[in-house]
This record gives sequence, structure tokens and C-alpha cells, in this order.
Amino acid sequence: MALLILGVALWWAAHLFKRVAPSARASMGASGKGAVAAALILSILLMVIGYRAADQTIWWAATPMLKGINNLLVLVAFYLFAASGAKSRLGVRLRHPQLIGFSLWAGAHLLTNGDLPSFVLFGGLLLWALVEIVVINRTTGWTQPAHPIPVRKEWTTALSALVVYLVVGLIHGWVGPNPFGA
Repeated sequence: MALLILGVALWWAAHLFKRVAPSARASMGASGKGAVAAALILSILLMVIGYRAADQTIWWAATPMLKGINNLLVLVAFYLFAASGAKSRLGVRLRHPQLIGFSLWAGAHLLTNGDLPSFVLFGGLLLWALVEIVVINRTTGWTQPAHPIPVRKEWTTALSALVVYLVVGLIHGWVGPNPFGA
């Protein structure tokens, strides 16, 4: 469990470093990007190893209904990620589409994984995303873009989100539990 907690804490630190200590991050210059990337890779490795090695205290199990809700929320989360990158209508109208999508992803996983390691991992990541939104809102300004966006971009965004969702779901089923059922 210690590795899992350390991984989540390192994830938080690496992401919040720029916002909490901007002068320290700026003093690192371009090499700071590499240091942050290395910290994030290490945090993911620690989370994966820690999650797999943690003791399983189980409070609830996934039901078919919870799996369905989870899958729908994860699909919406993937759409929000795609909308942000594609600068679709929703992607430019929301201030934090990626962080909102990440929050949906983490919350969805809490629904279907009622064990202590999942609570630490997904709960910790959900809390990070919400804190990140608050910190960004307090430290930076934002104006909503008002340029026209073609309808074609909406369709390509939705299609790309669906394709990525299906591919990630298949990979998830190969390396862990099958998110689509049995």
C-alpha cells in the first residue's frame, strides 16, 4: 500500500509543482519538463506496482448496472479528452475538459471497484483532479473562445473518442478485468 500512496502523492506533486511553486519550476528551465515527465512516469509505475501488490479489503463488488454506468462515464470522459484536443464546441466551452473527463474516469472506477487499493488510487486521483481545477482557476485567467466550429469536427471528435474507448477497453480486458462484461 505504501508504494501506491507514494505513487499517488508523486502524481500530485509533479502536476501541482508548476502551480504551487512557479518560481522554482521556472528556475529549472527546459530541464524541468524532463524532470516532471520522469516524476510522472515513476508515479505511474509506483501506482501500478502498488495497486497490484496491495491487500484487498473489499467493501462492494461491481454489479452489471454499475459496470454499465462506469462504461458510460468512461466513454464521456474519453469524449471530453478528445474534445479538448480537437477544440470542438464542448472542448472550447468548458474550461477544463480534460480534468473533468479525468474526474469522471476516476469516479466511474470508484463505482465498480469497492476495494481499499481502488479507493486510494481512484479516490486520490479524483481528489487531485478537483484540486487541480481549483488551483488553476485561482492562479490563471480564462476567456471562453467564441469562434465558429464546424459540425464535422464534432463528428470526428465523437468517432475518435469511441474508437479510443473501444481499443482501451480491449487492452483493459487483456491486462486486467474486462470492462465490457464477463
